[in-house]
Amino acid sequence: MEQGYFITGTDTNVGKTWASVALMRYFQAQGKSVIGLKPVASGCYAKDSKLFNDDALLLQANASIKLDYDLVNPYAFEPPVSPHIAGKELPVDLMVIKSIFEQVKEQAQVVIVEGAGGWYSPLNDVQDNSDLAKELNLPVIMVVAIKLGCINHAKLTYDAIQKCGLSCAGWIGVYIDNSQLSPEMMVESIKKRLDTPLLGELPYLEVPDFKKLAECLSIRRI
Repeated sequence: MEQGYFITGTDTNVGKTWASVALMRYFQAQGKSVIGLKPVASGCYAKDSKLFNDDALLLQANASIKLDYDLVNPYAFEPPVSPHIAGKELPVDLMVIKSIFEQVKEQAQVVIVEGAGGWYSPLNDVQDNSDLAKELNLPVIMVVAIKLGCINHAKLTYDAIQKCGLSCAGWIGVYIDNSQLSPEMMVESIKKRLDTPLLGELPYLEVPDFKKLAECLSIRRI
């Protein structure tokens, strides 16, 4: 692994998976091999007596190296609720995730790890996404849904990342609502308030075009 990033969001459903796949496509366009992991996912569905998650399947499908699904998404929960609730019978173990990460990280030049929900979203009864990011020791890329309240959410999340002692490699703005008023001004307001670069703005799309989204990004190595 030459580069690795932990992808977090300012909330759930802010576009983390689309941003993660866009990042994967961006690095692949630079000639790099890339894998994506979504260690924890809720809202999964059963197929052939096994649980799958659509976001994890997207990461698996867009990787340069086709990892087994259990490596991409070791903790798959059927109920669409927080993992610390959905995983009562099989709690998330960060050491299991770290072991998988260590196992697969040398198989590609770039590794993208997508968190579950926001920075402090709980993964088990005592640990959250911030603890997972610290265990993996990866720079963080923050995904911000450009909507009312996003300036506050972005600043709070950025400050929390800093407080954890991790590097924030930058942030990605995602236009999730094409009826939002003055979204460009929101982006400019966030840029002024964060001491980390804007890595790209992903336009509103009904159906994802990951090649197009990847072209909206510009990543510097951290």
